[in-house]
Amino acid sequence: MSSLLERAYNPDVLTCLANLSNDEVFTPPELANDVLDMLPPEIWSDPTIKILDPCCKSGVFLREAAKRFIKGLEREYPNLQERVDHIMHEQLFGIAITELTSLLSRRSLYCSKFPNGRFSVVEFDSSEGNVRQRTVQHTWANGRCKFCGASNAEYDRDEALETYAYEFIHTDDPERILNMKFDVIVGNPPYQLSDGGNSASAMPIYQKFVEQAKKLSPRFLAMIIPARWFVGGRGLDSFRSEMLNDHHIRILHDYPNASDCFPGVEIKGGVCYFLRERDSEGLCTIFSHNGNETTSCTRPLLEPGMSTFIRSTTQISVLNKVKQLNEQPMSALLNAGRYFGFHTRIVWNGDTGTLQTADGASSYPVRKTQTEDYCIKVYVAHGTCWIQPKNITRNQQAIESYKVLIPRAGNPNSSILGNPKISEPGSCSSNTYNVIVLGEDRETAENIVTYLKTRFVRYLVATRTSTQDMAPKSFEFVPCQDWSRPWKDEDLFEKYNLSGNERQTVLGTIPEMI
Repeated sequence: MSSLLERAYNPDVLTCLANLSNDEVFTPPELANDVLDMLPPEIWSDPTIKILDPCCKSGVFLREAAKRFIKGLEREYPNLQERVDHIMHEQLFGIAITELTSLLSRRSLYCSKFPNGRFSVVEFDSSEGNVRQRTVQHTWANGRCKFCGASNAEYDRDEALETYAYEFIHTDDPERILNMKFDVIVGNPPYQLSDGGNSASAMPIYQKFVEQAKKLSPRFLAMIIPARWFVGGRGLDSFRSEMLNDHHIRILHDYPNASDCFPGVEIKGGVCYFLRERDSEGLCTIFSHNGNETTSCTRPLLEPGMSTFIRSTTQISVLNKVKQLNEQPMSALLNAGRYFGFHTRIVWNGDTGTLQTADGASSYPVRKTQTEDYCIKVYVAHGTCWIQPKNITRNQQAIESYKVLIPRAGNPNSSILGNPKISEPGSCSSNTYNVIVLGEDRETAENIVTYLKTRFVRYLVATRTSTQDMAPKSFEFVPCQDWSRPWKDEDLFEKYNLSGNERQTVLGTIPEMI
């Protein structure tokens, strides 16, 4: 048995384990250790510490914790087998998210998927050891699960199929699952659930693991989660407010580019991991990771006057200079994309097609070319089409005005915004665009377009949002200007008194837009 123990933690299939899906991202051992490094080192020599991973996928957190306890408890338990027995039976616990990951987690921790078998490094009476997995069902109410919000239509499946009803978050009282108190809760929970549409419509679920873990009141809580909650995310407003106002969060590691944390994985908005200390509160030490460069500072998670997390000190400085002039934000000018009552979807059949209404309940005929009846131009994705005036059901009064259109789909990794354009009198637009309604003055529209293309504006947009969806609130930090003149970056740098370093940061991080 001792020889088996000595080689139990040799390198390592988990370093190259593929992810099950985009929703379930496996944690590399190096990253798991970075998370565990946030915990006080003295816990690894304390035989009373109990650790829970409530969302086991590979068992890597428990395995790496075991390695630390094996070293830290050497004086307390000189005999290796006694030491490992104590650690595995009394200190490390997991709740697996699926049957497959329970087997994988047990194999990682016990060197056998059945810890009551002959190859296990410890002996348990049961086949699951301390890594639990139960098949639970969603609790449907009004078409959705009351615990996780999953869609009945999407996840009400045959019993033989995976329902993604994770045990830890499908109860009002998580303490009853294992009936014990934990000093440390650590993990990398599932990130989202499909809502029956594309990935953009997926529903975040990771926040429910954080909220449920807090109910157990551990001394330390550390989790890896997407960073989209910093500034947005579907249904995350209350979670964001609670997190940013939680003075017990003492460490935050921020990776704007998720591949710097999870090699080869793309997660819009990046990822982060944090340490919450129940018995300590104060400012948060924030580590910002950009490739091989890491910077750190200690500050509040929520800056005065802000409602979202600002990722860098340079962004905070620039925003404070903008806010000093107390100008109206451009978000107040913007109308959401369905302003004229149209969705983005067009179904073509040759030169004719149908444009879906905003509510998706009906559609109107359109043509690719203008005719006497089809005389109103509609700006849609990848071009234009023509529609009859009678079929514009919303805001008809704006049709004969100049308008500025801003694509709802941005690119957070490059130009930030799609190219804005002018919608002339006699035209409207679909949900592809946000709309600024002006009047008879084309010059004003041209000056707004020029302003939106500046790196300064796009830097402020990037500060407010990290996703592709450029909703009107994405322009909350962008100030309105005197639209009687064009604006260049140099003009804006001077107006807001940006320092040389701030100017270089804006120019260095935001590419030119042609």
